[in-house]
Amino acid sequence: MFVRTPATRACAALAAGVLTALLVTGCGHDDDPSVATPSAPATSAAPPSAATTAPSPTASPTPSAPAADREIVVTIAKRRITPPTGRITVGKGELLRITVTSDAADELHVHGYDLGARLPAGKPGSVEFRADKTGLFEVETHETELVLFQLVVR
Repeated sequence: MFVRTPATRACAALAAGVLTALLVTGCGHDDDPSVATPSAPATSAAPPSAATTAPSPTASPTPSAPAADREIVVTIAKRRITPPTGRITVGKGELLRITVTSDAADELHVHGYDLGARLPAGKPGSVEFRADKTGLFEVETHETELVLFQLVVR
């Protein structure tokens, strides 16, 4: 017979919390095919249309990509993160652009969305995406394993 005591309930709750945290923030350090080149949007490409047509001479130019609802800019110098690591809360559905400039070559990774960008030393790398999943997601660098911030999507 199994007897539940406050201590066993607390241990079970702690174990469940640790397991959940590991599942949410776990990250492999293998080659990630989703890593984009610097400043390239990390959004999926639209499928090609069935028929291609040349634009008519009277067609207006195609509008540029929509501006991000929120831009998050991070700088890394001598392993120091500016602004300091913390939580950034955004609304579900917002279009986000995360731009990181690091003094050392690295890779940016957005957990949960499995998006990334190469960070050449001294040059900004960006990832742009729609925050369509709710939860808490770490944004980190792979090589130096720095947590830049935690993204909260509500």
